[in-house]
Amino acid sequence: MDEVRSTPSHGWIEVITGSMFSGKSEELIRRLRRAQIARQKVQIFKPLIDDRFGEDQIVSHSDMRIASQNVRNSDELLRRVDDDTDVVGIDEGQFFDAGLPGACNALANRGKRVIVAGLDQDYLGRPFEPMPQLLAIAEYITKTLAICVVCGDPANHTQRLVASSDRVLVGATGMYEARCRHCFDPHLAAVEKV
Repeated sequence: MDEVRSTPSHGWIEVITGSMFSGKSEELIRRLRRAQIARQKVQIFKPLIDDRFGEDQIVSHSDMRIASQNVRNSDELLRRVDDDTDVVGIDEGQFFDAGLPGACNALANRGKRVIVAGLDQDYLGRPFEPMPQLLAIAEYITKTLAICVVCGDPANHTQRLVASSDRVLVGATGMYEARCRHCFDPHLAAVEKV
């Protein structure tokens, strides 16, 4: 008697993107928990640089949590995915190297459902690599919006509130806030600290 596989043998890539405070990690956790309920084998990864809430969990701003593994780069992520894994979750995709899209493609080609969450824009409103490349190859894209803390409109931007010219400055509440197109000022952080 042939063994019946409970999950599809074809893989794909899903990307959840948007500004900070828009619910990306919550949506990622929701999808991963549903896969676990369906008794699919799930492996979850985040970049080593993201240690805001601990080293062994993805944590949303609303305090939803799910166990994860830290990896240094996309090559390590690819090596650590088990052959019998059905679903691969990846948080903070913007903090990975340029090899992440290739790693996600390789996993999808191996029959994995790959779900990546990450910022699509940096603090200046520029595309935040490697997320644009992932958006181009993904089968499914979810764009999440936050609420602008200034006017209440839908927010698509991450406003940096502290002075730094570093593109990557890991932080959360107090360092960043959600802003709409009208209220977003990419040069605000540089001006406030002068």
